[in-house]
This record gives sequence, C-alpha cells and structure tokens, in this order.
Amino acid sequence: MDTELNNPHLNEQQVLMLRLLKKPLPEEDFSQMRRLAVQLLAKQIENVTDSWELENNFTEETYEKLSQGHFRSKSSK
Repeated sequence: MDTELNNPHLNEQQVLMLRLLKKPLPEEDFSQMRRLAVQLLAKQIENVTDSWELENNFTEETYEKLSQGHFRSKSSK
C-alpha cells in the first residue's frame, strides 16, 4: 500500500483518503461512505447546473418549450 501512497498521480486529498481507509471497514460503513460521496457529488452537479441555468436564463418554461420541440432531422429520402 505504501507504493500507492507515494504515487505522483494522486493528489493530497486522495492520499489522505487512502490512509483513512488503510484498514478495511465493515461493509455497511463502507456503503454509507459511498452513498455520502455520491450525495456530495450530486449536490455539486446541481450547483453547477443551477449556476449555468442562471447565466443562460434557463427557466422551467424553457425546458417545457424544448421538450415540446422536434429535434430529429428531416429524412433526406
């Protein structure tokens, strides 16, 4: 494991997480950590999306209008 901790491709946070997880966790605890990590990433994605929508003036109405549109190109037959 020490080889991995000296890996130049890992950033400091990744190395710290590996050190924290050096000793195996019970499966239930590990599953909970994974769920929390996914929740954190989902929140970050939501924040980025919200910012993009504000910058580009996207609203519920914009999405509704787009959902009613026809996006397929016409057949050239």
